[in-house]
Amino acid sequence: MLTLLDDPISGNGYKIRLLLAFLDTPYEYRTVSVLKSETRTPEFLAISRNGKIPVLILEDGTVLPESNAILHYLAAGSSWLPSDRLHHAQVLHWMFWEQYSHEPNIATLRFWNHMPELDAAQKAMIPGKHANGLAALKLMNDHLERHDWFVAGAPTIADIALFAYTHVAEEGDFKLADYPNVESWIARMQGLPGFVPMETEA
Repeated sequence: MLTLLDDPISGNGYKIRLLLAFLDTPYEYRTVSVLKSETRTPEFLAISRNGKIPVLILEDGTVLPESNAILHYLAAGSSWLPSDRLHHAQVLHWMFWEQYSHEPNIATLRFWNHMPELDAAQKAMIPGKHANGLAALKLMNDHLERHDWFVAGAPTIADIALFAYTHVAEEGDFKLADYPNVESWIARMQGLPGFVPMETEA
């Protein structure tokens, strides 16, 4: 059986839990708290050398880190990863963009709101990250004005990758009501068969 090491508050981990639910794939779930520094223990670092969650342990014991790599692995051969060459590349485009332009801003501000205190350097970064997060949400909103889904007219792991932190963006002080196309897309994601909400996965 697959084993997922993850923190319930992590959007990156939620990506994996959500895809596993859509695929109806059984797995063992082990919680690892980032806020309690459990990802920095010798035991966890022996499994994941970069000290980050989520980590998927395959049936043969192989360790697979990085949320979007895990999504790609799990979705192979399913409708969640198009076989068409261009559509496959477009899925990767959005997933790379999510990790470079979306997650470092929207997810980081959400995570910082979970922390008891920020240092001066983090506080100085808030305006820039907020501006970049707004730009990311606008780009998504503009794309979704013309499309129901991000690639090929159907839900893919690109949607899952972007949904995880977008749907909780207000926890990072972003106002989703300003992005009606994004809100409609969130509702479409939540209406898919097999959908599980983030908060029930603790």
